[in-house]
Amino acid sequence: MAEAIKELWPEVKLGIGPSIEDGFYYDFDKKEPFLDSDLEKIEAKMRQIIAKDEKFVRQELSKQDALDLFKKLKEDYKVDLINNIPDEKVSVYKTGEGFVDLCRGPHIASTAEIKAFKLLSVAGAYWHGIETNPMLQRIYGTCFDTQKELNEYLKNIEEAKLRDHRKLGPGLELFDIYHEEAGAGLVFYHPKGAVLRKIIEDYEKEEHLKRGYQMVITPHIMEAQLWKTSGHYDYYRENMYVLQIDGKEVVLKPMNCPGHILIYKSKTRSYKDLPIRYFELGTVYRYEKAGVLHGLLRVRGFTQDDAHIFCLAQQLDAEIKGMTLS
Repeated sequence: MAEAIKELWPEVKLGIGPSIEDGFYYDFDKKEPFLDSDLEKIEAKMRQIIAKDEKFVRQELSKQDALDLFKKLKEDYKVDLINNIPDEKVSVYKTGEGFVDLCRGPHIASTAEIKAFKLLSVAGAYWHGIETNPMLQRIYGTCFDTQKELNEYLKNIEEAKLRDHRKLGPGLELFDIYHEEAGAGLVFYHPKGAVLRKIIEDYEKEEHLKRGYQMVITPHIMEAQLWKTSGHYDYYRENMYVLQIDGKEVVLKPMNCPGHILIYKSKTRSYKDLPIRYFELGTVYRYEKAGVLHGLLRVRGFTQDDAHIFCLAQQLDAEIKGMTLS
């Protein structure tokens, strides 16, 4: 795909192009956006390359030689990648009439081994996933050994689109996300959705209480020192909402654990009191990057069923065994 795009648009710069669970993608720096008609052009060019039976030739270079090569090709993103490789040797693959790419490999022997494939979509992706870096265009695709397998996969994709909760939720008046008015990753439950949520929450509470858990409720906002003590501040600061109030740093809680521990520490406990089980349907807030937000599955504010057990080691062992048996 990258070779096809370089033939069609020589000025395009290459990012990264890994295989993923259900196919592959490649990031490109192109001034104009890729259109649906462009994907068809790329597919046609890919078929021409496949028909040529071009061999993939691996070559190992010193890090400096690789830097010189990609600087000459004006592939800035490849230069950035090489600079971050700790090894003194890197590998490149050459194919066709001068196309070369940085890759660890291995590859198939030649393009002729590629069978049924399809380019699926285009999405935006920040370089290295950092929002201050350039936004690249990510083309997703997939491939199979046979056209029949590809057709079945494409049919399943279309079926999944019909059942996408991001469309069904607003359509059924269950929930919505008001990106422009309120912000991304923040869910508003409409009356029908709130009723469904209440049914789920009531069930959760009943099941916890039946199992010996005690319900607690902790504040949505706490001073930053608590999160420094817990370690969250040092390790997850970039994903936390930190505010300044009355001259102090405070945090919108990203999780409920420290609050439950404070309740446990509120008095001296005897080993005879253990195990103690706390649970909370606690709303937490996490700064998720825009590129990973996804309907109800990845949001910036959500309520989670959070439970903690305070017990002795042998009690914990019994708890684990009991959970395994159940």
